[in-house]
Amino acid sequence: MIAAEKIKQVLKELTEGAKAGGYLLNPDDDFTMELIRGLLTNQERFGYRACPCRLASGVRAEDTDIICPCDYRDADLNDHGACYCALYISREILEKKKKLASIPDRRPPEEKRTQLSSPEPGKAEGSLPYPVWRCKVCGYLCAREEAPLTCPICKAGKERFERFM
Repeated sequence: MIAAEKIKQVLKELTEGAKAGGYLLNPDDDFTMELIRGLLTNQERFGYRACPCRLASGVRAEDTDIICPCDYRDADLNDHGACYCALYISREILEKKKKLASIPDRRPPEEKRTQLSSPEPGKAEGSLPYPVWRCKVCGYLCAREEAPLTCPICKAGKERFERFM
């Protein structure tokens, strides 16, 4: 059983990390505490905090995309106002300007994930599976479908990113 103090400690860490990165955690304390309990359960089982709303394999290399915060968080926030498990939410959801609804899982099937995580050596730049985005303020680079909502380095908004390459 996971101690309540450990859950509160992780909540504090997540809240500080979210704030520093320009993100918001779900304000429903009971819901958020249950998600944290799931993260900690997965950490005990597998040695890493896999998303409690997805089925983890137990092999870290196969699950890196669903280690919280998962690779799909920003795209889900952009499209739906919350990440798949609703741990992270948008300001529109927080201010009730948008209703929290079910979010489709955008995690590709296992065979597709294997192809994306194992690029061929010497492949040309133009054949990357995702576009590369550059923060025009600090130069931070990331490869994903869309630019992040907030730069994790300088906190610039999504509008300050440009497609790179």
